[in-house]
Amino acid sequence: MPFTITSRIISNGSSITEFLLLLQLLHFWLFLGIYLAALLGNGLIITAIACDHHLHTPMYFFLLNLSLLDLGSISTTLPKAIDNSLWDNRAISYLGCAAQFFFFLFLISAEYFLLTIMSYDRYVAICKPLHYGTLLGSRACVHMAAAAWGTGFLWAVLHTANTFSLPLCHGNTLDQFFCEIPQILKLSCLHSSLREAGVVMVGVCLAFGCFVLIVVSYVQILRAVLRIPSEQGRHKAFSTCLPHLAVVSLFMSTVMVAYLKPPSISSPSLDLVVSFLYSVVPPAVNPLIYSIRNQEIKNALRKVCEYTLFQH
Repeated sequence: MPFTITSRIISNGSSITEFLLLLQLLHFWLFLGIYLAALLGNGLIITAIACDHHLHTPMYFFLLNLSLLDLGSISTTLPKAIDNSLWDNRAISYLGCAAQFFFFLFLISAEYFLLTIMSYDRYVAICKPLHYGTLLGSRACVHMAAAAWGTGFLWAVLHTANTFSLPLCHGNTLDQFFCEIPQILKLSCLHSSLREAGVVMVGVCLAFGCFVLIVVSYVQILRAVLRIPSEQGRHKAFSTCLPHLAVVSLFMSTVMVAYLKPPSISSPSLDLVVSFLYSVVPPAVNPLIYSIRNQEIKNALRKVCEYTLFQH
């Protein structure tokens, strides 16, 4: 590879300057179509929220951040896969793999923390509506969003530095279309993976803590909604939570299948499909989930389209 900058020494004294990615099962046009759909959907959500002052509320501020993270995460994996598929090239440089690993982990971790914050936003909106402006003022929202991005960044730095300091003993072929955590660890020496286990445990604790907060928030939301006397009130309350709940469920179910499935059922084809589901599908589908029944988003997009047409 002409842009290879660094390499890693493996146990037999040779070095790795690039990794080989598995791209046979997914075609160039599939990658390109999904990527363009994700760019369009998330771009429209960002534009609508930024341009319509009626959407300058905590819920839509967090949704804007979610769309930015979705754009970033899918742009970390798919463009390289599209390029490799187009030119029938399976290689990615060692430095490129490390960079892809870092940015994907940073963005997907920040997204998980942000989804946790968004569940808290829905909890306050439904269970403590009189305190919503106080608990979720503009400064508090900025601080919470910054905490999600910052925590994701620090976690990615720690995990990437630790993972790519491991000696590699099992070649350079990744059974994946991007540099994914389990695939890199499969190439590392067995004894050195014990050090990685400590970092993984920290991640598990963080993930479990966020999961508990999400579950508790929605249990409280469900109890509050069921106490609303009118059916119309219950429907309105549920309608503001269902998109977020759908996004959380999609994200967590695909990630859990990817990282918690038993090794006995693991295979290159299954690993590829599962990774595709959690790394590519949510960023492409999230804009549809949030806009399909959201009249405010639809109205904002209509205004943006009308303004664009009027300008031309």
